[in-house]
Amino acid sequence: DLFVSLHATDEQLDFPFVYTSAKEGYARLDLKDNTDSMEPLFGTIVKHVPPPRAFASEGFQLLVANLDYSDYLGRIAFGKIYSGKITMGQPAVCIHGNGTKVNGKITMIYHFEGLKRIEVQEAHAGDIVGVTGFEEVFIGESIVDNPERPALPHKPIDPPTIQMEFAVNDGPLGGNDGKLVTARHLWERLVKETRTNVALRIEQTNDPKIFAVSGRGEMQIAILVEQMRREGYEVLVSRPEVLWKKDAAGNLLEPIEKLFLEIPQEHMGPIMENLAFRKAEITHMDHHNDQVTIEALIPMRGLIGFETDLMNTTRGLGVMSHLFHEYGPDRGEIAARKNGSLVSMEDGEAMAYALNMIQERGRLMVEPGDRIYKGMVVGENARDNDIPVNPCKAKKLTNMRSQGDGKGIQLNPPLKLSLERALEYIGPDEYVEATPKNLRLRKKILDETQRKRAAQHRAMKVVAY
Repeated sequence: DLFVSLHATDEQLDFPFVYTSAKEGYARLDLKDNTDSMEPLFGTIVKHVPPPRAFASEGFQLLVANLDYSDYLGRIAFGKIYSGKITMGQPAVCIHGNGTKVNGKITMIYHFEGLKRIEVQEAHAGDIVGVTGFEEVFIGESIVDNPERPALPHKPIDPPTIQMEFAVNDGPLGGNDGKLVTARHLWERLVKETRTNVALRIEQTNDPKIFAVSGRGEMQIAILVEQMRREGYEVLVSRPEVLWKKDAAGNLLEPIEKLFLEIPQEHMGPIMENLAFRKAEITHMDHHNDQVTIEALIPMRGLIGFETDLMNTTRGLGVMSHLFHEYGPDRGEIAARKNGSLVSMEDGEAMAYALNMIQERGRLMVEPGDRIYKGMVVGENARDNDIPVNPCKAKKLTNMRSQGDGKGIQLNPPLKLSLERALEYIGPDEYVEATPKNLRLRKKILDETQRKRAAQHRAMKVVAY
């Protein structure tokens, strides 16, 4: 049924059936069989799955498909041996993507046994192995046995298309949740990530506390931030910004992605409207019963936040994927968030009395009892401007008004954002403060007076330009 719903061809539907139970530990070719082992499954795999195409009689060639890193062995390159064999201690040559060749020696060879790495003395054509001995090896490069042997063909890795700032958490609550909070800690962690994540680029900025991190999409960088949170890091992360280029004539070029969508037909209208808003160009559309398949070319800017809209519109039934297509002409302005922020102007603890008045201006993002500081975003304004508010204001007590008055305050449920949604939501002058225990939104400049001066300075520069 699954293959039929995916519109498989007759050739794709011509496959053997094996009835298995992982819980009971058996596989059967017929439901009436009484076998209590997985041997029928293994036999079927051996019978129908072709062996790897390998050329054992030729010289050694390996195409690197993945990377890992060991503090003791250095970089570990994983891939399938295309031809020949390799032994531990054997001289080898790494052919880089630009054609340069580096001589080295294979210091370690790993086979896989389940999820374990098993050290072996030699490996042959068709084996999937991990090898060490080359510190500067990357995915898509070849390891061969002599300099005369050519590199294996490969597809280049898509270039980074977005950039985000990673900054030291300099807020009043910095260091309360995590232990790894300094610029040195952040830089060492980012350098470690680039050893295995080849699509990531990092560079230092003019500010020693801020680093520029480039990647293939906000999801890739959000995964890195989530890993760092779990490891005890605190970090400020900015909104994703697209990496622009210029052609020979000086015209701006932006990254264009090829988008693939599969959505229920009933949600086609809102999705098409959303794609048009994001400057997408529909290149192909196909209808299958109650499903619609859409292919489109969309600016990378337009993809920021689209996945959340897709999930909300289709109630989780939409499926999307995208690939880098090209750098194309600027497609014009894409409107960002229309609502401003409710920004705290006091430090302290959020009070229900104050939040009750603030929620009349927009939607809250905090609850009573949450720790608040100046410059922290505590809600979304109903209008397009930022408003300073005091969420820490307590009700004044008098002889006529006791502390118990107001216990019947009804607050609307706060807006809780996931890390990915928060990165899409924030404006260009805001950060996501990610700590092991909390996610907060804040202004880059915490002091209200300094924010106004910075805004006036930017306005003067625009007028002068």
